[in-house]
Amino acid sequence: MSGRRGGRRWSPPVRRRGAGPDWAAQTPTWRQARPSLIADALERASARPSGNWFVVGASRQVRAGDRPYGRTVGGVEVVLWRSDDGEPRAGSGICPHLGAPLRDSRVVCGTLVCHWHGLALDGSASAGWRPFPVHDDGVLVWVRLDEVGGEEPTERPVVPTRPATGRGVDSVFTATGRCEPQDVVANRLDPWHGSWFHPYSFVDLSVVREPQGGEDDAFVVDVSFRVAGRLVVPVRAEFTAPEPRTVVMRITDGEGATSVVETHATPLTGPDHERPRTAVVEAVVAASDRPGFALARAAAPVLRPLMRRTAGRLWRDDLAYAERRWALRSTGRFPG
Repeated sequence: MSGRRGGRRWSPPVRRRGAGPDWAAQTPTWRQARPSLIADALERASARPSGNWFVVGASRQVRAGDRPYGRTVGGVEVVLWRSDDGEPRAGSGICPHLGAPLRDSRVVCGTLVCHWHGLALDGSASAGWRPFPVHDDGVLVWVRLDEVGGEEPTERPVVPTRPATGRGVDSVFTATGRCEPQDVVANRLDPWHGSWFHPYSFVDLSVVREPQGGEDDAFVVDVSFRVAGRLVVPVRAEFTAPEPRTVVMRITDGEGATSVVETHATPLTGPDHERPRTAVVEAVVAASDRPGFALARAAAPVLRPLMRRTAGRLWRDDLAYAERRWALRSTGRFPG
């Protein structure tokens, strides 16, 4: 029964979908998913500046405490920790003394202390150790690696616009695949595969506008997120690539408008590695203007594992997609 809340007519967030076609009876999308269109969108994304910034993980993973966080990016070992005042610190993960893996060391009073011989690092250059610029955007942590990126460096990374701080519930999922960042980005720049490859999550998907290049370089999609059975949440979303290794899906209309899903592809191996590996770091920031969403924010610690589980199911399939693309490209068998 409908009512009014806050001067607006209330409507349920979940709707019952009519009896639509089954999976095999969907309208094929292969003609719309033109390889040249996806390739052109990928080329434009690859040409955008990143300032040499790479996502290394969730802000929550770089915790204040006695253990640092380690990640290899582009073949470069990186170690991260927090100072006593909570500020992130980052630098080479190789101890300059005798090469100890600093990710296995300890943090004492905000100082990283090597566990082999006690070399203490406060985040500034010392004893031949190199710090890296680091940025914590509140959801993700980035490091700037100029020797890996090879571009003109910038002071800050290209952080997508998100719901206002405190309005959303965020979760970060990470997975690793045998592919290159471009294979992950290409997957996300192909929205047509959604209801074919992920029927357990997406139905009634249609691309209503293709990217035009320049300022209007977004895929606009109408899609329903499947909740259970015929219960769905219909939305309009747009996909954009603000920099070479990031694709953002933003809900622009419908339930959860302004919510975003950011897919960041971080190379783990160096260029031209014969067995490249890429980390997918996907941040979901869900928001809603419904009064009851305050309960969701309060329950965020419980919701985050569920959000990661949902992302994990999708990426189990999408990493297979990206790995298949790389395998074909690397042997010269990729169509086109």
